[in-house]
Amino acid sequence: MQLAKLIRSLDVIETKGSMDLNVTDIAYHSNRVRGGELFVAIAGTKSDGHHFIKDSITKGTRAVMVEQIPPYPIVIPLVVVKDARKALAQVSAEFFSHPSREIALVGITGTNGKTTTSYLIESILKAAGKEVGVIGTVNYRVNKKEKPAPTTTPESYDLQQLLREMITEGAQYVVMEVSSHALNQERVRACHFDVGVFTNINPEHLDYHENMERYFAAKKRLFLEILPESQKSPWAIINLDEPVLRDFQNELPHLQVMTYGLNHGDVRVSQRELSLGGIRAILSSPLGPLEIQTPLIGEYNLYNIMAATAVGISLNISREAISQGIKNLSLVPGRMEQVGDGNPWILVDYAHKPEALEKSIKEVKRLSTRKVIVVFGCGGDRDKSKRAPMGRIGVQCSDIAIITSDNPRTEDPLQIIEEIEKGAKEVSPPRYLVIPDRREAIKKAIALAGPQDCVLITGKGHEDYQIVGEQRLPFDDREEALNALKEKGKGK
Repeated sequence: MQLAKLIRSLDVIETKGSMDLNVTDIAYHSNRVRGGELFVAIAGTKSDGHHFIKDSITKGTRAVMVEQIPPYPIVIPLVVVKDARKALAQVSAEFFSHPSREIALVGITGTNGKTTTSYLIESILKAAGKEVGVIGTVNYRVNKKEKPAPTTTPESYDLQQLLREMITEGAQYVVMEVSSHALNQERVRACHFDVGVFTNINPEHLDYHENMERYFAAKKRLFLEILPESQKSPWAIINLDEPVLRDFQNELPHLQVMTYGLNHGDVRVSQRELSLGGIRAILSSPLGPLEIQTPLIGEYNLYNIMAATAVGISLNISREAISQGIKNLSLVPGRMEQVGDGNPWILVDYAHKPEALEKSIKEVKRLSTRKVIVVFGCGGDRDKSKRAPMGRIGVQCSDIAIITSDNPRTEDPLQIIEEIEKGAKEVSPPRYLVIPDRREAIKKAIALAGPQDCVLITGKGHEDYQIVGEQRLPFDDREEALNALKEKGKGK
């Protein structure tokens, strides 16, 4: 593609050299340069692409895009922009012929519920006979093909390429989890969304965002910046039961807004029955009453169901397809996923933040009359401020807590556990065990569980690895739980 065409929509500060040449591709990492590309120098979290300009030229880059002109001569065409990340998103969309214009695109942001809501929307659309692509935490998938998901929301170039691939595979709709990092780093810029969903907001990623104000501001960008730029008539789906979001809807006069909540909103609950066997409910909605039946458990999944229902309505999906799609979804990997036959109940959940852990334990306690044993830990090289609160919540809310290792990465697992224990020791009496070996911790929890007791294994969910140092070692909580169940059965 001609460079001049690629950059025509950019706010260019300066150009040097001819813009009439053709480039074969776009690269934002010098290791991806094969020859003929436009190299876009972006500042990453660990390194700055401006330091690799010479390397990219040596490998055959045809043109370079920068925020700062290097202090040495550049003999190939140069484009200077104010924001290289935003520019990367824009030129990537142009390079792949703006794929988001050819599909209905749904973006979901919020602290919790993004993955489950994406699965629910996918199931609803499939029940309506639509071909759906999904981009999220568990994987990227379309037309029975899956790719591993290195990040929840890909870098802008990879995202535009993925959208184009999904269209080639027949996707008519794409449902995407949109992380705060992605919004802050302009990864979804130049995406034309039909619907944006805001599920909730709780403290998360404060090691990156520094404070809640910046974290919330990053999330809001989907609705204040990205959706208004859509060449469609986008909807904003807002959770009314989240106080700050109730006020936030007043900032969106430029969007169509649909709200949801337990007792208030366009989609709300008129009847409900919750148990460890699932949810039965009737929702009031602009389409009339919707009967809901699902094996998903917990009140927070009722919120995810309402969000998905609102998306279905905004996309003109029938009431019958919405109800059937929700019924068809039997599980979401690692999200309150049941393991075994329910005797004892074993649930594997991704909850790895204080608020999520508290919600998960309290919901199980509310649905069960028996003992609740929780297995939890905290990841290494991540926000340390959540460790003591996790310890306090894990011990306070459960009947027995087992503190263990959870992706320690480059930190000492015992040091992480020691910081978790600072919170655990605030609870009296301190009903907890420390078992650093996660496999042994799961075994112990299941060994302690009586008939109909519940073992809640949290933190890793769908992950099939444990990160120790720089290594990803095979480890799946669900497999370990099944093995522990077999071992317990043999011991009887």
